[in-house]
Amino acid sequence: MKKQAFNPYLPSWEYIPDGEPYVFGDRVYVYGSHDQFRGHAYCLNDYVCWSAPVDDLGNWRYEGVIYPKTADPANKDGEMCLYAPDVTVGPDGRYYLYYVLDKLSVVSVAVCDEPAGRYEFYGYVKYPDGTLLGEREGDEPQFDPAVLTEGDRTYLYTGFCGIGDKSRSGAMATVLGPDMLTVVEEPVIVIPSEPYSEGTSFVGHEYFEAPSIRKRGDTYYLIYSSIALHELCYATSKHPTKDFVYGGVVVSNCDLHIDSYKPADKPMYYGWNNHGGIVDINGQWYVFYHRHTNGTPFNRQGCAEPIEFREDGSIIQAEMTSCGLNGGPLVGKGEYPAYLACNLFCKHEAMYTGREGGWMDERFPKITQDGRDGDQEDGYILNMRDSATAGFKYFDCRGIKKVSIKVRGYCRGAFEVKTSWDGEPLGSIPVGFSNIWKEYTADIAIPDGVHALYFTYKGMGSAALKSFTLI
Repeated sequence: MKKQAFNPYLPSWEYIPDGEPYVFGDRVYVYGSHDQFRGHAYCLNDYVCWSAPVDDLGNWRYEGVIYPKTADPANKDGEMCLYAPDVTVGPDGRYYLYYVLDKLSVVSVAVCDEPAGRYEFYGYVKYPDGTLLGEREGDEPQFDPAVLTEGDRTYLYTGFCGIGDKSRSGAMATVLGPDMLTVVEEPVIVIPSEPYSEGTSFVGHEYFEAPSIRKRGDTYYLIYSSIALHELCYATSKHPTKDFVYGGVVVSNCDLHIDSYKPADKPMYYGWNNHGGIVDINGQWYVFYHRHTNGTPFNRQGCAEPIEFREDGSIIQAEMTSCGLNGGPLVGKGEYPAYLACNLFCKHEAMYTGREGGWMDERFPKITQDGRDGDQEDGYILNMRDSATAGFKYFDCRGIKKVSIKVRGYCRGAFEVKTSWDGEPLGSIPVGFSNIWKEYTADIAIPDGVHALYFTYKGMGSAALKSFTLI
């Protein structure tokens, strides 16, 4: 029996950002970096892989560790982290994993005979004379490799460019030969950095990091993270290494620019950096991206949303939802975990994670879990103080007359239940002090139809929200 698909699409205790999705055979595989719960930095864990049947996108399978960080000869002691990777199938039919270690400016490559097997170190991307790409005089540092193989050529896109840094020119495209390592066409700039964008179509959405390349029909789509951090933008061209023009925003991890259900400039989640890619699964395209949890930039989880193309090939920005890969709204009955919240905000508005008072700012609600990294503990929302709101989208409700919530914490007040973030409450559920999860129920009728659901805490203290049930 098929399972409903949620956001995040992996278990709530798994932290896989920078997701690159690919369909190999009858399964979709996601490759990404691997954050550590409550870690002090990005990407502290080994590469793992998850996959799902293309016709059952709620049923994800853990494929295990595919590449430990100590497998790179330059990192035998594990001092460096494995940053965002990408995978491509070479002319020989094998799977090649491209990545950059956090303290090096060269691209490493590993190889495997199957999509989710144990990858083995293969080599470093290099010029014909053996000099490593990124180490020759005049080279810009390599970062966040994205790869696309066509015939015996592999197109490699890399780069990291901070605002105002004139030493970084933008996203680079480099062409590799059939050995998957040797440069046959030297790097060229395909998307400008902020200091070099004047007069281009990229002003305001200049390249920052996180390239991802796909081809749809005769058009190349280069997805990237802009200087705004929270948004994945895209550029298009009919040629893989030139003539890219800015297209728009694919997704924002604080839902900025979306004006269908709130003002376009209102953030509806706490964003930060973003990284992901697009993929065609059974004729439907999706964008994979990540969100931030635990009040820190270092605990990121993979999410996905369907995307639609206009007739001219442009992409309509996707809205953040709780039902991304589900193919439609969730069943509007039964219990749902609170970590599925796609909107999370309070009276202290902030676009970025803990931005107003630094990371872990206790004024803001946050999605977290109990236990340590790797513990299979369900997530929940912590620090629901007065005005804190958790939003869930979308549910096909029929005949709902009661709503229950599971709450713990030093709180005294009530949760209002609404179908829009600024709408009138349909009712409220009183809650009180409890050191254990306690269920509270109220008679609240939800109109029949497809709705968003918002839970706003009003009262004293700080509540933690574990789940809600539609009855």
